[in-house]
This record gives sequence, C-alpha cells and structure tokens, in this order.
Amino acid sequence: MTSTLIKNALFVNEGEINNGNILIRKGIIEKIYKSDEKPTNADNVIDAKGFYLIPGIIDDQVHFREPGLTHKGDIQSESAAAVAGGVTSYLEMPNTIPQTTRIEELRKKHQIAANHSLCNYSFYFGATNDNIEEIKKLDTKQVCGLKVFMGSSTGNMLVDNIGALEMIFAESPVLIATHCEDENIIKKNHAYYYNKYGDFLPFKYHPLIRSAEACYKSSELAVKLAHKYNSRLHVLHLSTARETELFESSQNVKDKRITAEICVHHLWFNDSDYEKYGARIKWNPAVKSKEDQDGLLQALLNNKIDIIATDHAPHTLKEKNNSYFNCPSGGPLVQHSLVAMLEMWHQGKIKLENIVTKMCHNPAKLFSIENRGFIKEGYAADLVIFNPNDEWEVNQNNILYKCKWSPFEGQKFKSKVTHTFVNGNLVFNNNNINTKFHGKALTFKH
Repeated sequence: MTSTLIKNALFVNEGEINNGNILIRKGIIEKIYKSDEKPTNADNVIDAKGFYLIPGIIDDQVHFREPGLTHKGDIQSESAAAVAGGVTSYLEMPNTIPQTTRIEELRKKHQIAANHSLCNYSFYFGATNDNIEEIKKLDTKQVCGLKVFMGSSTGNMLVDNIGALEMIFAESPVLIATHCEDENIIKKNHAYYYNKYGDFLPFKYHPLIRSAEACYKSSELAVKLAHKYNSRLHVLHLSTARETELFESSQNVKDKRITAEICVHHLWFNDSDYEKYGARIKWNPAVKSKEDQDGLLQALLNNKIDIIATDHAPHTLKEKNNSYFNCPSGGPLVQHSLVAMLEMWHQGKIKLENIVTKMCHNPAKLFSIENRGFIKEGYAADLVIFNPNDEWEVNQNNILYKCKWSPFEGQKFKSKVTHTFVNGNLVFNNNNINTKFHGKALTFKH
C-alpha cells in the first residue's frame, strides 16, 4: 500500500481548525504535522491549500435497499453516491427483503457489503413483536444497534405490543434506535383525510396525517421506557420542536443514555415546500412547520440533538410519481448531506466545527465505533477534502443514486467534495470513483 501526504490543509477536528499536513500509510493516519513542521516524503502528495480536511462522515441511518429492493438502490450504487458526498461509513436499516430480523440474514448482508460496499458498514438488527430470543444473541462488538419501528413499517416490523416493547427495552444487549410515530393517531388521521379527499389528497396534508402529536406521543413513550429500564436509547429523525423537550442538553454524548438524531431534510425543508416539491419531500416522519424547522436547528445547536444523518431511502421516480396514498415515503440524500450542511454554514446558521462534531465525532462516540470519526494518529484514514468555494448545481448528470433523482435537483451549492479516503484508499477523486477498494465492517467497543 502506498503512502499519501495531504499538505497545507485546513483540518477541522475536535472543535478546532488548524493548518497542517497529514501522512497516511497502511490505511491509517500515521502522522499529523503542524504547519511549521517538515513532513516525511510520501508516494503521493495532495496539495490541499485553501481546502478543508475533515473526518469522513458517519451516517447512522440509511436504507440501501439490498437485498430484495435493488430496483431502487443497492449497496454498490448507494455507497458510490455516499463517497461522492464525503460519507465513509454507514449504518444500514433492516427493512429489506427478507428483513434483517434473524441473525442469518445479518450475516448475508455483511457478505454482500464485503464484496460490494465502497464505504465502511454496519447493519441494524430489526425488532419484531416476537424475536426477543434472537435479539439477546446479538454480538455487541459487531452489531451497531437494534431498530425498533414504533410507527408504520413494512412486513411485521411494527412493534406495537407494549409487552414486547417492555421486553426489548429491558433486555436488548445493544443500543435501541427507534422510529417514533404513534400508529393509532396516524390511522385516525389517515381515515379522516382519505374520506375528505380520496386518492387525490394534496401532499401538504402529509404533516397533518403523520402529525406532531403522533411523533411526540411515541417519542415520549420511548423515553419513558428507556428511563424505566435504563436502556441505551437513540431516537431517530426528530421532526418537531416539541420532541426536543424530551432530551437533555450536553456536549458529551458519552454521558447520555438517551440521545437523538436530526436528518438533513428536516433542517432544510418545511411545510411551505410541499407546493413545489410534493412527493419528493414526502418522508416519514413528515417535514413539518417552519417553527418546527427552527426549533430543531436550535436544539441541534444547544446539544439536545446529537447527530445529523440522512435516512437515505431511495425510490424510483415511477413509484414517487403516484397519488398521495400510493406514493412511498423517503428519498435519496447521502450524496448531498454534507454539502447541504456546508450551505447552512455559508448562510451563518451553524459553525463548521459543529457540523464535524454532529456528522463525524458524535456518531463515532455515540455508537462506540472503534478508531474512526476523528483526525488522530493511529485512527483509520477515513478523510474528506472539500473546496469551500466551487459552486455547482445538482442535476441528472451528476446524481449517482440508482434512482437518478434528488430533492436537491436545481439547487446550487457553494462547496464541493474533491477527495474521499476510506481506510487510506482514495475512492473518490474529483468526480472519479475507484471501485477497486471496498470498505470494512465497523467494530464497536462499549
């Protein structure tokens, strides 16, 4: 394996921005040189003067659709889009076909990723109302967490039996990650609006069907169960300002037993955007009001919300171009999550150091991922270089998702990812992807 020297970079790490040089050898960060130190020679040199260097993004919530739904996306296609966006590690969800609710299916996913993923990877195990015995067998060093759908899901993955929930929160050996929406409230709202509008319901009613009340009631239940059993709980994709009241403000996620995530789309869009984007911004939980959008950003800045992720969930345009009740929820985001957050940095809404904390450091700390998420000597060389001033526009020619669309089409971004290293390998280099190298399975140290 050759060595690489990244010189003259502005590297962002642990709340500071410094100028310096980084030597990569054998897949790790071998040496960090201050700007006044003379670095060792290397086989390859990248002059990153005027560019920023950050740890690779760790996205803690993606749906890459393999196995069983590969017409929407697959591990190779979506991991290629991910590295183009600066994502070097991902945690993938269990609602594939078959579902990852048995350990044997988990093993199969690992094999697919070992052969095809350009990023590092781990997979959530899926909870059901009756698979507690499988859950108790999970290897805490190899499994990132247990996904519990407390709102609508596919197949039998809706866990709506309170006895099953109590058992899961009491006995799960790994972190519990929840999708929180109250199913009974959603069903009631669904019936009301269907009776009123039929199949041609405007998309602007989505946040009234999958309402703020439904989100808060379910999140409140999850937090109560976590307190009752001292569970390690991570509530995914908060979508309302009110939900943030359930969480404590602390900069150190390692001190928390209960943590929360925000997704890029809930920071970027609000309900005034349904008129323009319609199905393209139909997610579960729904994009909600401007007040919710502002409250979520404030909670992120106040450290009530710990992680920024995507909930990347591609569907084909044919599937999305259906009427409301026949249109699946979800959209592709991994290629554009970092640049979207950098746009918010340009707008003065968030500091660059804070973006790195929430997208790189905190996922590594919260999930106890070994040797990743930081620019440190001895850590895996998962690194991203971006140009802060190279404006470009998202269009069909540069979208890498298998589904070939994005809710950001037509959006101009000021910053551009130029290089992405995964385990020291340059897998993305100025719009060129090297599929020769594959990522590694993440490991966890609790």
